Amino acid sequence: MKSALAVKNIKQLCEQHLNGRYDLEIIDIRQQANLARDEQIVAVPTLIKQLPRPLRRLIGDLSDQDKVLFGLDLKMRE
Repeated sequence: MKSALAVKNIKQLCEQHLNGRYDLEIIDIRQQANLARDEQIVAVPTLIKQLPRPLRRLIGDLSDQDKVLFGLDLKMRE
């Protein structure tokens, strides 16, 4: 399942690059559909980086580490 893979990938990436300096909240939109609506989630899995600004949305299983790091402002584009 893509969502389970995305969770595994983001946890691994956060531990590797942020070493405890992050807060990760995982929401199952089947159980909290109102949050999906409020956050305007139209595809799953979706990762929303809220802080530091700007807000970013990453969609997919997050397996392309370079793209995820760039999307989280942890790496410059080459």
